[in-house]
Amino acid sequence: MANSETVETEPERLYYTADMVRELIREDRAWPRYECLYGELLVTPGPREPHQFTVTELVVRLANYVKLQHLDAVVYLAPADVSWGRDDVLVQPDVFVVPRDMAREARREDSWSPIRHLVLAVEVVSPSSRKTDRFKKRRLYQSQGVPCYWVVDPRARVVEVWTSDAHFPVVERERLVWHPEGADEPLVIALADLFAEP
Repeated sequence: MANSETVETEPERLYYTADMVRELIREDRAWPRYECLYGELLVTPGPREPHQFTVTELVVRLANYVKLQHLDAVVYLAPADVSWGRDDVLVQPDVFVVPRDMAREARREDSWSPIRHLVLAVEVVSPSSRKTDRFKKRRLYQSQGVPCYWVVDPRARVVEVWTSDAHFPVVERERLVWHPEGADEPLVIALADLFAEP
């Protein structure tokens, strides 16, 4: 029972930094996934099968396309550590494409810190990540000038395609088309294939 001198307060929220999140990652390894956006800690549980199937399909298709088109880029998947040098931001895109020179530098340094430019970022939404992926991360990727961001929803079988200056997404229900600089032909992915049963 509170008396007249008792003051009830909510616990003070921590303002998380990238280094604090890196320490959590070192302790727990890959899952749950820890990220922070402008000081807010984001914790995502391990993904379910539809998420992982979709991520695998995207990585295979993107990697084959990058190789076939001789693009000067590298395809990665989470877990990763992308921060743009900000102390209060650290994200792990499900799938992302970076310029090859940054990938080489990251390998030489054995660190993700050289990764400062994403050619493509992809988040495959889960029930627990839907709001973060569609709003918080989208705003971050746009503010960092990521030219193309896909929000892939296996349950709804749609993909939101965002550009860095878009106020609204293009919602794809049939196919995804990606034609990055330097490619002779675009990558075309039929969503029926992407969301197919394994």
